This record gives sequence, structure tokens and C-alpha cells, in this order.
Amino acid sequence: MKLKIQDIKGNSQGELEVKFPLIENGKGTQAVHDTVVAYNAAQRMGTACTKNAGEVAGTNKKPWRQKGTGRARAGSFQSPLWRGGGVVFGPKPRDFSKKVSRATKQLALRKALSERLSAGDVLVLDDLKLTSGKTKEFVGVLSALKLDGTALIVSHELDQNLARASRNVASVQLTTSDTLNTYEVLRSDKLVFTRGAFEKIEARLKND
Repeated sequence: MKLKIQDIKGNSQGELEVKFPLIENGKGTQAVHDTVVAYNAAQRMGTACTKNAGEVAGTNKKPWRQKGTGRARAGSFQSPLWRGGGVVFGPKPRDFSKKVSRATKQLALRKALSERLSAGDVLVLDDLKLTSGKTKEFVGVLSALKLDGTALIVSHELDQNLARASRNVASVQLTTSDTLNTYEVLRSDKLVFTRGAFEKIEARLKND
């Protein structure tokens, strides 16, 4: 497969041959599912915490005597049946992360990129250098590339001007080729790679 290379004004700059093998059948679908589920699980804080009967503030004194009052027996102010008492089987801090093998992650990323490439959702730029960190300049680039929906910009390295210019554009997410993951590939309407970033991704995937 060949991809057209553009500059930041939308002008053609030649073509780029995709060097890693694309996945065109059903292989990798389960890997994508497992990887995305693991990614979302890892985003959970897991900090929800409630107190049980032994942790709430209170005393060991019996609320009233055992017999003779006409009321039900009660032995503790911290009972879960009482207001202000402990919580039965409430949440405690925990780690929601799931283990996914490196091979599964690589297969999922290759599958996701293959689908996006086949759908024509990938753009490759010769380079993406901004003269300043102004949002106006970055929005002008998006307009020239005709990117109307959400977009993921993948650069080969972190660029401070690009990071500052894009952070106020809600429809755009910025990442690097070293940290690109399957969830990010699937999330946006369009994927915009710099040529250097795409070559780095190819190096990650062509030998899997």
C-alpha cells in the first residue's frame, strides 16, 4: 500500500510505501479488544474507599441494655444497620489494571492501523513544524488539511510549539510515535503522522 505525503499546506510531496504487513482478515480482533479493555481499566483510579464497622468512629458501649426495653437487641453504634455505621462489603482501594502481553499489544496495534489505513483515515505529512506556539497557526494547518472532525497528531518527537498550539483545540490530540497505543489509533476520526513518526511505527511493527 502507498500513502500520499503532504506538506502543512496540503500540497503533494510524493508517496510513501507502507513497509509493515497489513492484517486484512479477522486475525487480531480479539487482541484489539483485550488491549482496549486493559487500557481503559488502567485509567481507573481505584481509590474509592468506605469504612466497615471496625473503622467508623464510635464506642464499644452497648446502645441500651439487652432486655426489658421492648426494642430489638443492639450491641454496637457502628452496626451497618444504623445511620453512621459501617458499610458492608463496600469498595476499598484496588488496582484495576490487567496484564496484556507485549505480543498481544503489538498485534492489536498492527490490526488497528491496518483497519485505519484500509479505510483511508491516515494522513502523512512531510513535516509539521510551526513557527510559534500560536493556536491560530495550528488551526490554519488543520484547515489546509481539511480536518473537520477529531484528529490524532502523531509526531516523531515532542515539539513544544506544536504542544502549545494544539492544547486549546479540543478536537485534536497530540502524541508521539513512541507512546502511540491501540486505543488512541481507534479513538479519533483521522490519524495524522509526520513522516518520521510513521517510519518509527513501521520499525515497531514490520518484524512482528
